[in-house]
Amino acid sequence: VATLCPQPLLPWTSLFPSPSPVLVYHPLVLLTHILGLFLIHVLFLICIQAHPDTEVHTISLYNGLKSLMPLWVQVQNFRKAIEEIMNQSPEGVHLLCFSQGGVICRAVLSTSPNHNVHTFIALSSPLAGQYGDYLMKAFPNCLKELVYLVCYHGMGPEISICDYWNDPHHRADYLRGNTFLPLINGEKPHKLMKDWRENFLRIKKMVLIGGPDDGVITPWQSSHYGFYDASEDVVEMRNQEFYKRDTFGLRTLDARGDVSMCVQSGVEHTKWHSNITVFNNCIKKWLI
Repeated sequence: VATLCPQPLLPWTSLFPSPSPVLVYHPLVLLTHILGLFLIHVLFLICIQAHPDTEVHTISLYNGLKSLMPLWVQVQNFRKAIEEIMNQSPEGVHLLCFSQGGVICRAVLSTSPNHNVHTFIALSSPLAGQYGDYLMKAFPNCLKELVYLVCYHGMGPEISICDYWNDPHHRADYLRGNTFLPLINGEKPHKLMKDWRENFLRIKKMVLIGGPDDGVITPWQSSHYGFYDASEDVVEMRNQEFYKRDTFGLRTLDARGDVSMCVQSGVEHTKWHSNITVFNNCIKKWLI
């Protein structure tokens, strides 16, 4: 894993005041997905300008169409890459993950018994699932209402999007046929639930970032662990069954005061990582 230090393409120094001095910065690991490395480089530049003493690592895996590979395959290799960085940083790291990358990082945290992640920042990630028209581009000849037939009964395990496709009208099929999201969110019992819960709760803070104008994550509240019920009304995080039953530690983390939610209007999905207001309001203060 290389620490990428591209030459600045834009005058980022004009966007920030001088950073406030701090004693210690934990290294930051950036993980994006689907949209490629160029966009994460923008966030890389913003981070190093705001916190010049912080080590910032980006991970380049499964870019472009390779991002459609099954998530369990991706999780395995992202975990290896993240562990290499953590092993070099015994004081701990922060993990900032965008879009599908946030779902991957959630699985990495649950399946890594010795991780030292302090703050997990999920930037516009479908943490409770996806049920929207935008990602239908992966199924151009299929109605949204019929995707469950592909994802839960057909070739779903071979396509990453199916790993977090959560059809609220076919709950039983989702629980039976989805072998990723129901497991990491504890919606489907399995023998590793207790261990995964303990692993997840090793983090010190979780920051959830999203907004109503995202245009991709559907419902957008999925970035805050909200999701549709069978009537497609949004049920917010604290009323979700996985929260109330504390299946993966979310309620415990919230009770500790270690879940922070940040809502930003007017931000489209592909603009989150380059929006200075989002960085200053939702991210910057956690990078210490």
